[in-house]
Amino acid sequence: MILQRTIKKPTTISGIGLHSGARINLRMRPAAANTGIIFHRTDGEQTVDIKACSENVVDTRMATVIGRQGMTISTIEHFMAALAAFGIDNLHIDIDGPEVPVLDGSAAPFVREIQQAEIKSLNRSRKFVAIRKPLEIIEGEKRISIIPSRFFRISFDIAFDHPAISVQHHSMKFTTETFCKDIASARTFGFLHEVEYLKANGLARGGSLENAVVIDNNGVMNPEGLRFPNEFVRHKILDSFGDFSLLGAPLLGHIKAFKAGHDLNAKMVKTIEENPSHWAYVEFSEQAIREAQRSKESSFAIDLAWNKA
Repeated sequence: MILQRTIKKPTTISGIGLHSGARINLRMRPAAANTGIIFHRTDGEQTVDIKACSENVVDTRMATVIGRQGMTISTIEHFMAALAAFGIDNLHIDIDGPEVPVLDGSAAPFVREIQQAEIKSLNRSRKFVAIRKPLEIIEGEKRISIIPSRFFRISFDIAFDHPAISVQHHSMKFTTETFCKDIASARTFGFLHEVEYLKANGLARGGSLENAVVIDNNGVMNPEGLRFPNEFVRHKILDSFGDFSLLGAPLLGHIKAFKAGHDLNAKMVKTIEENPSHWAYVEFSEQAIREAQRSKESSFAIDLAWNKA
């Protein structure tokens, strides 16, 4: 993925919003190199363009929310994770509601739609954010850090006082294949009492066992059970991958997190941006691009880029 990417053909995906319960249509369209990921949010006669970047994050309490000029789009993290997994840097997204459709609560439906739209490489190299020095944030029991790595890795630990979850750990190096196989289908989750509270306060109107794993006092309520024994921590990694894509460039670094969520992810993205001495842009040379196009070993191109950085 050393060249920037978009999709080959437009595609539309529709579904309900997790919090609004409204039917929402999301249409993806190809974009030129250096465009970025741009949401075009319509509400009646008004359309506002909102770039998917950390500068436009306006809320991280229940999900990652971006906004501009009074218009917001919520729950973008699963969709953004799927785009990042396929190395899509440039995309126009037309959306007619206040949040990205929740679908089945994972990134798997977005993966399938992107595969149908197909990937198009553009004649521009990608810039990577290569971490050179460690960074860390600690807030009570929660913590997140990032250390140098030649690849993008996430190691995540969670601990819940409930036997259905308890303590879980998962670590992975990101590739399109590992994301699709091990992370994409992990669903969002919540406790029944939390869901009931949200519904009573006008939120989670679209939430159901069709789009979330729900846990009560007895365990997992979904009749089909879990997709992975540690589906909960895998979904946390999915969320993190989507949140860190808002850096606007793919990472070369190893994220280590404990009990982190959207808020801490967003703070780490800001911390990275505010500490340029801890990272450097790595952009592939023309030689690296030519060699990678001839070679099936992408690690060779990464070595060239690191050596030139």
